[in-house]
Amino acid sequence: MNYNEIAKEVLLTEAKELERASRDNSFDMNAAVELVYNTKGKLIVTGVGKSGLVGTKIAATLASTGTSSFFLHPTEAMHGDLGMIGKDDTVLAISYSGESEELIQILPHLKRFDIPMIAMAKNPNSTLAKYADIFFDINVTKEACPLDTAPTSSTTLTMAMGDALAVCLMKKRNFQKSDFASFHPGGSLGKKLFIKVSDLIRTEELPIVSRGTLLKDAIIKMSEGRLGNVIITDDDKVIGVLSDGDLRRALMNDNFSLECKVEEIATINPKVLNNKDLLASDALKIIEDYKIQLLVVVDDSNKLVGVLHIHDLIEAGIK
Repeated sequence: MNYNEIAKEVLLTEAKELERASRDNSFDMNAAVELVYNTKGKLIVTGVGKSGLVGTKIAATLASTGTSSFFLHPTEAMHGDLGMIGKDDTVLAISYSGESEELIQILPHLKRFDIPMIAMAKNPNSTLAKYADIFFDINVTKEACPLDTAPTSSTTLTMAMGDALAVCLMKKRNFQKSDFASFHPGGSLGKKLFIKVSDLIRTEELPIVSRGTLLKDAIIKMSEGRLGNVIITDDDKVIGVLSDGDLRRALMNDNFSLECKVEEIATINPKVLNNKDLLASDALKIIEDYKIQLLVVVDDSNKLVGVLHIHDLIEAGIK
């Protein structure tokens, strides 16, 4: 049995269902986006079984992209948590059959309070669809399961539809990287989108020499600085950087001398950064693109502000 081929078949089956749904005009995303965008309260996502698990993910995606949202299990709602839904909220209810008993039980109570509802189900004539203000058809022609029974293609389509709603709302709100960062302050993602160059640059005890400094004295300064580089300045303005790479290349020359001036073998007019508010992840890309270890940070007049070393970025978890 070739499991690679089985895996490919599963992926193709689910991909075909997504492609088919993308050509379908049986859902009104414009109306859904306007409804959620104008909701004064929260978007409450609800569902049971696999639909509930997918709904939990959808609620998390919405919450992290600017739409105040949380998941509520229908059973918990029937036993007191229905009070978590306020008059200014909107409900996104998910049931592939549209007839899930636990979910159907709360629908009359939602209607009693005139709570707007978006429904995702396979049947536009289902009980859930009839209660809904906006209906998304998530019917699939084939589940990826070999028995055509276990929710596979249908859960993939449901999740993708939730992603589509979240992305449309991001566009509606003009949700930017800085907004995303404020919702993800922790972990590697938060570090990538939140930490700035100003949070990591070194500004004290920097290895600095002036123009005209002898190479032998610059090497001493390089050793003391422990950055593998020396910054060369003239009237506090950065004119060059001597790296250990520059030094190794100079050693290969027959006329190498420790008595030469540092600027003779240094990199003149090096790559510098004049925006300390740049995201650290973007600064790392500059370091990688230019194949350097040290990025010199300057102000608008090219005066030295500090330095950012690749090791500082790595230790901070910036990738």
